[in-house]
Amino acid sequence: MANHFDLEEQEQLDQIKHFWKQWGTLITAVVVLVCGGFAAWSGYNYWQSRQATQAAVLFDEVDSAAEAKDVQRLQRAFDDMKSRYGSTAQAGQAGLTTAKVLVDAKNLDGAKSALEWVAKDSKFEGQKAIARLRLAAVLMEQKAYPEALKQLEGSVPPEFAASFADRRGDVLALSGDAKAAIAAYQEAHAKLDPRSNYRRLIEAKLNSLGATVQVAAAQTTGSSQ
Repeated sequence: MANHFDLEEQEQLDQIKHFWKQWGTLITAVVVLVCGGFAAWSGYNYWQSRQATQAAVLFDEVDSAAEAKDVQRLQRAFDDMKSRYGSTAQAGQAGLTTAKVLVDAKNLDGAKSALEWVAKDSKFEGQKAIARLRLAAVLMEQKAYPEALKQLEGSVPPEFAASFADRRGDVLALSGDAKAAIAAYQEAHAKLDPRSNYRRLIEAKLNSLGATVQVAAAQTTGSSQ
């Protein structure tokens, strides 16, 4: 009986050896690939988490410098954010914060530079849209109307569409194109929720250009009941 078992075991071992000889390399490669992929995925997640944590620490420096109105320290901190953590959300927010402080300090060229970086290099569409809106406002201050309009061209996230049309109306009105400004304001008005107070501002701008907007029928009906 023992010999019978020994023969069976030997046959099984031979089968295993044959199978492993035929498929062992492929199986090993697959295992290494799967394990390597998991390790890479885990490592990437760890790296992202570490980047975000370190970026948050540096953003505190940006925030502190902004609150103190320390422009030189603020710009140094923002430069560090760009070079070390440019792919993080904190870097884009740092650019927007830096630009706001620089506008308040009447440093429009510095604000323009910060906003251009966010508009071009931020990884987040919302930050890019905000940067373009603010950059258009800075360019308006500099009376660079054609450049301001360029910032307001192209596609934007739907939630920013009304703001972009409104800002376009502002630029066109300042550049003396009242007809185009009215069209832009009407577009902005149409894109806004009828309950939005922002609509009243658009209506005031239209009135200043000699145009009017019909209040939505549903809104008029509701107010008369």
